[in-house]
Amino acid sequence: MPASGVSAAAIAARLSALGLHARVEEHPRHTSVEAELLDTLSAETWQQVVDVVAEADRFGLLATSMNGRTLWAVVRKTVPTTGDVGGPGRQR
Repeated sequence: MPASGVSAAAIAARLSALGLHARVEEHPRHTSVEAELLDTLSAETWQQVVDVVAEADRFGLLATSMNGRTLWAVVRKTVPTTGDVGGPGRQR
């Protein structure tokens, strides 16, 4: 599992420990974590949730009247700094 996957899995585990159902997905350039938020989260739990997702490279909240609230976090996969970056002709 890439380092981004390990970090995302740790974020998901911590969100699960706070009572949220978290999902992890691998993508070509990042690993994402999503969790549906309950309407009954206390202010203390909200602060803990924010502390957890702050470890990601990016995070946010998607809120809609149809689907409720989904918290998301993204951990980028590392990009090689030398060698065949972007294919032939794009080396540094």
